[in-house]
Amino acid sequence: MREAVVPLVKELVLVGGGHAHALVLRRWGMRPVPGVRLTLINPGPSAPYTGMLPGHIAGHYSRDALEIDLVRLARFAGARLILGAVDGIDPVARRVSVPGRAPMAYDLLSLDIGITSDMAGLPGFAEHGVAAKPLAGFADRWAAFCAADGPARIAVIGGGVAGVELALAMAERMRAMGRAAQISVIDRGVVAAGLAAHARLIAALEGYGIARIEGATPLRVTADAVHLDDGRAIPADLVVGAAGAVPHPWLAGCGMEMQGGFLVVDDQLRSVSHPEILGAGDCVHLRHAPRPKAGVYAVRAAPVLAWNLRAELVGAARRRFRPQRDFLKLVSLGAKSALAERGGLVLAGPMMWRWKDRIDQRFMDKFRHLPEMARPLPPKGAACGVAQELARPAPCGGCGAKLGAGALSGVLGGQPGDDAAVVQVGGARQVISTDHLRGFAEDPALVARAAAVHAMGDIWAMGARPQTALASVILPRMAARMQGAWLDEVMAAAQAVFAPEGVTVVGGHSSMGAELTLGFTVTGVLERDPVTLAGAVAGDALILSRGIGTGVVLAGEMRLRARRRGGGDLGPDGQAAGAGGRDPARCAHAMTDVTGFGLAGHLGNICAASGLGAEVALAAVPLLPGALRLSGIGVRSTLWDQNRAALAGRVVVPDTALGALVFDPQTAGGFLAAVPADQAGGLVADLRAAGFDAARIGQMRAAPGMVFA
Repeated sequence: MREAVVPLVKELVLVGGGHAHALVLRRWGMRPVPGVRLTLINPGPSAPYTGMLPGHIAGHYSRDALEIDLVRLARFAGARLILGAVDGIDPVARRVSVPGRAPMAYDLLSLDIGITSDMAGLPGFAEHGVAAKPLAGFADRWAAFCAADGPARIAVIGGGVAGVELALAMAERMRAMGRAAQISVIDRGVVAAGLAAHARLIAALEGYGIARIEGATPLRVTADAVHLDDGRAIPADLVVGAAGAVPHPWLAGCGMEMQGGFLVVDDQLRSVSHPEILGAGDCVHLRHAPRPKAGVYAVRAAPVLAWNLRAELVGAARRRFRPQRDFLKLVSLGAKSALAERGGLVLAGPMMWRWKDRIDQRFMDKFRHLPEMARPLPPKGAACGVAQELARPAPCGGCGAKLGAGALSGVLGGQPGDDAAVVQVGGARQVISTDHLRGFAEDPALVARAAAVHAMGDIWAMGARPQTALASVILPRMAARMQGAWLDEVMAAAQAVFAPEGVTVVGGHSSMGAELTLGFTVTGVLERDPVTLAGAVAGDALILSRGIGTGVVLAGEMRLRARRRGGGDLGPDGQAAGAGGRDPARCAHAMTDVTGFGLAGHLGNICAASGLGAEVALAAVPLLPGALRLSGIGVRSTLWDQNRAALAGRVVVPDTALGALVFDPQTAGGFLAAVPADQAGGLVADLRAAGFDAARIGQMRAAPGMVFA
């Protein structure tokens, strides 16, 4: 009997990449629920572990050391990752809103968005201050501040434990750098903690010479001071907001039952007004057991949250969350020393730091070292060779996992073909091309954006202007009620790419299949002679409009070896058309888009069609971030071997990590153009001014063969 493909019947959406959701994703990856599409929405591709934030500020940890790689974690869990900030939830229609995207449907929703220390109500803070939470903006601002010279004047607004920890950490960093520092902590009363802990923290502040500004309220922030209600002005070039737990303001207007801006949940972590919404961490209020905001509760809630999400999906019994009344508090004291407090007992010193560090590192190791998952076994009675094929890496999605050059050589008769066909329609010439990609990512919108750019690339490469598009959409098998929402996401994302280029989507075709596959047939108007592969002239400069490396980045992400990419380089919003009035086609003798055959393969097509050779300076070839590192550790796209074999005897390439990238298949890649040498400099300058990492990488030559050196 043929093995059935499990249809999708439920949408589970996690909003926020906090500690609880990170642990949920890890558990899901080890034991997913068949038939459920899991989505994680987060503003960035990583999430900080807040327990290590003071250590990072003090210089004890790199930023990478405390950030959970959500791209890698989502890939491990089989989840799609949406990089964006949710700004609304409609609990009646069950839709989540993210600016720039079609609303996303959910059957089950979970919130773990933490809190913010933004002080929006304090005049001048938005212009001159920075909130300690979320981390990304604060960490960037702190790195820039540390890179400056001269005395440091810092004010921390908020005298709780979090504010004191940050002040001590910043003082330690300035001391280690040898910078004179004037640091102040501003609050009505600094350090609201137990008596013994209070005394220790005050002593730590005094040890660093940190001023305590008590009994006054900030009125406004200016570029060089915090102005208080008693008339004082506290000098500050960096103002950090760390005053209490402030909920994200958008959440209060979503229609769920709230308390003080926090989602009210029951003992099963379900919204008391909308039980299909769950939540954990600082963004929720535990109605059955109110607790202060602390990361330990998010970590402790994670197993219960993971269990109850699964229970809701499969119809099992739910569990109760019973938070402890007290917990171990570990507070960094600037240098590698910490304070530990529980039940009134307080200990401090380097040993407490080592204890804290072990706890923190053990937590982060859960995400640094994800479990190895077993390869799929062949079905019982499978044909000989199935096991060997399953043992090979799955298609990584490089250029949509298309067929390699070797498979196509017989179809093409051994001759390179141009990117699109030119047809005569009445008195006008049109260009037509079709292209499609398999679902190289779990996010259909990302695949749609890449597929739209990819399809228009063939039109641009011929020197034509894209005009109309027909969509071809194959959705994985799913419940009928889900199909419309998926199509809405796909077409909204494609329209966002096509519309700025003047392309109208005039129709298309949809069906269901084993996996997501998206493509477009695009027509374009040709208002000049077409730019083909065959027009290159010896001495022409070779221009590459965009960096290479999408194949190796996709392969690295699939194999959990990439670092926080999130598809950002896979689907650009546009290509080089019209850049400064000097797009490559205007002066190109020959041009192609660099896609599945890789840089060497597409350059080889120009050489073969033009009867020439080429030489390329490898060091001049622009690369996507992370591509060289991944190539250096041996990551290869599944098309790489075929691309290299197809050019055997025709190309000289050094056996290096950089050399390997010339065979890397590209998705929605840039243009490779042979242009007059005297126009190359101006063209590259125009492309760079338009935001492309374009470069002059070599030249055409009369001698046959290609040399990359």
